[in-house]
Amino acid sequence: MGVQLAVSDYDEVIEWMEAMIAANAPGYVTAAAVNLVMSAREDPQTRAAVLGATLAVPDGQPLVWALRALGNPRATRVYGPDLMARFCARAAAAGTPMYLYGGRSPSALELLEARLRERFPGLRIVGGFSPPFRELSEAEERDVIEAIDSSGAAVVWVGTGQPKQEKWMLRMRPRLAAPLLVGVGAAFDFHAGLVPQAPAWMQRAGLEWLYRLSREPRRLWRRYARYNPRFIACFARQYVRHRRGAGG
Repeated sequence: MGVQLAVSDYDEVIEWMEAMIAANAPGYVTAAAVNLVMSAREDPQTRAAVLGATLAVPDGQPLVWALRALGNPRATRVYGPDLMARFCARAAAAGTPMYLYGGRSPSALELLEARLRERFPGLRIVGGFSPPFRELSEAEERDVIEAIDSSGAAVVWVGTGQPKQEKWMLRMRPRLAAPLLVGVGAAFDFHAGLVPQAPAWMQRAGLEWLYRLSREPRRLWRRYARYNPRFIACFARQYVRHRRGAGG
């Protein structure tokens, strides 16, 4: 559906991230869910932000099934919250400095920092900022850039929700010194303990959306009602074209 997704696994993605940091090569990563792929089809700004990513990994299980159906049997899920946790475990041992940009509020961000430090002793969190629910002024953006650059962070984790975080990474990538920006969506809420994660069986069954909808119906119902049926219809058309091409 016009978005290239990595056929990879956690170890390969983390090794790639570490290589980018070692080379001081600028890039940004998005953990793409179904709603982001569908939003990219409708909104030119979102599309530019997603296609501008150095790496897009399939965060949602339906995307993994779609990749496999299109002839990529090695495709596996690279779930944003798990990617963040696994990288933090490696970063704590390596001393990799990181910055947290996002969170529901400053207090939620403080809780996230505390939980991450408790879970990963030695983790170097060198700064954080929870932006307001509005566009920052140019002066505020300059302050954020200065704060991130002066922190010496090698990785900036971005948790402001899709597609807002992808648009922010596209806009800020040329202005930040940190090699990697990584958008992980709801990972901040999960790791802070503010929102429970779906049981593993629901994640494997591709039903995480249903669990999240039951927890936050007012916030999420429009997203799922809009994008889930459209994803099924759009992928069905792509799959038919793929099969016809394979048959020819």
